[in-house]
Amino acid sequence: LTEMKAKREAEGLPFTRADLYGAIMEGAVERVRPKMMTVVAIMAGLLPIMWSTGTGSEVMRRIAMPMVGGMVSSTILTLIVIPALYALIKQPGLFTKQEAVHE
Repeated sequence: LTEMKAKREAEGLPFTRADLYGAIMEGAVERVRPKMMTVVAIMAGLLPIMWSTGTGSEVMRRIAMPMVGGMVSSTILTLIVIPALYALIKQPGLFTKQEAVHE
């Protein structure tokens, strides 16, 4: 986001809402691969614990379930909710493309 804003200012152009959305989408896409690699690695370790049977498996299941839920919720937050909230917070102070053209 900062790089795109600096680039637009260097070109003498205002940073518009369309630029904000583009920067947010680019940032979210860049985070997909590392986030999914982390989630898959942790889930690969936790799912066998959740499906295990035997001595002590009940205790381990109670530990694994919240961790799986946390990984799912953190993925949704990181890739969807936080970028959307950021756009809502930053949007009011920016120009639309039509407003930028008239200046």
